[in-house]
Amino acid sequence: QVQLTESGGRLVQTGGSLRLSCTVSGRTFDNIAMGWFRQAPGKEREFVATISWDGSITTYTDSVKGRFIIARDNAKNTVYLQMNNLRPEDTAVYYCAASERAYSIKTDQYGYWGQGTQVTVSS
Repeated sequence: QVQLTESGGRLVQTGGSLRLSCTVSGRTFDNIAMGWFRQAPGKEREFVATISWDGSITTYTDSVKGRFIIARDNAKNTVYLQMNNLRPEDTAVYYCAASERAYSIKTDQYGYWGQGTQVTVSS
């Protein structure tokens, strides 16, 4: 059974930083794409960032470019999202997800999801 477990979400002030972590168990990790998505209250889930199986390709949604960094450690089956210069509009539940593909930016190509971790940015 594949499990994704996120951690690291909490309350932070505007301009602060957080690092989210997501550990995958139950399947091979080093040949799949990993992504971060978020869902704010009353809004649909949106793509935030993705990283290819080997870490060579990363893609970000425009609103987080230059502030967020996605990275992975295949030896630890873990993907990270470093979030800097946080803004109130970054407040959301953040989900990590795994795709059977080596790289993907399409939400419907991610078949495995974590339970989410809450990030709240106060103004």
